[in-house]
Amino acid sequence: MIQQQLEIPLSPYAGLYDIVVPQDDIYRQLDRLVDFSFVYKEIGKNYSWKKGRFAEDPVRMFKYLLIKIIDKLSDRRVVANTLVTRVRDKDCVKN
Repeated sequence: MIQQQLEIPLSPYAGLYDIVVPQDDIYRQLDRLVDFSFVYKEIGKNYSWKKGRFAEDPVRMFKYLLIKIIDKLSDRRVVANTLVTRVRDKDCVKN
């Protein structure tokens, strides 16, 4: 089952992103220029929107593939970086 994520809950430290990541960063540019909603249209016929277990957000998975290609990373490295970020973000929200 796919649940379209309309809004991502941000860490209270999300403001640091604007300080640390340059405005001309390629990922910022992609986020501004690309409407990733086309991914939902492309995969819609292959997933149930109402039945089954929740699936990873297809847009997130597509972005992982972009990161993998742009940064020339292995699958293992992309997943490892993502897990570290998720754990760090959860720790920031708790504190």
